[in-house]
Amino acid sequence: MSEQISLARPYAKAIFELARDAGEYAQWSDQLELLATIAQDAAMIEVIHNPEVSEQQLAELILEVGGDQLNEQGRNLVKLLTHNDRLFAVADINQQFLVLRDNAEQVIEAQLITASEVDEAQKQNIETALSSRLGKKIKLDASVDETLIGGAIVRAGDWVVDGSVKAQLQELVGAISS
Repeated sequence: MSEQISLARPYAKAIFELARDAGEYAQWSDQLELLATIAQDAAMIEVIHNPEVSEQQLAELILEVGGDQLNEQGRNLVKLLTHNDRLFAVADINQQFLVLRDNAEQVIEAQLITASEVDEAQKQNIETALSSRLGKKIKLDASVDETLIGGAIVRAGDWVVDGSVKAQLQELVGAISS
């Protein structure tokens, strides 16, 4: 797995530099997401690993599936990845590109895990508070984990606040056991 990430790194960096120079972060994110989805499709994986399918046939198939959603540079990327037998790394290229993009745009991905569903206004308030606290834009991913009983857990980078009832109960048990 780390070898695959190492193989993906130079591609992600080169694509990031192209996107940065052209101001096309969003377009490249969309293209890489599309290519990752295509390359991870079960039927496509079989085609990719089929020795009877030529490099050119494989590239043409992916380009056909991608259609108008791929610009000229995206089409060239498909040809390059196919030629270098690196289609298996597209998902990792995408992930590394997103990290580079988030760093450049001063964005942190944060998680909000709650015991019950929160509304959009609550999510927005938490995003705003985190943004103010951390000094960066926040991409908030909210999910529900009913085992928390109540409260919430917020994670942003290496910063974690666990305000769940479950954590408080575990702390209480630890204090009683000591």
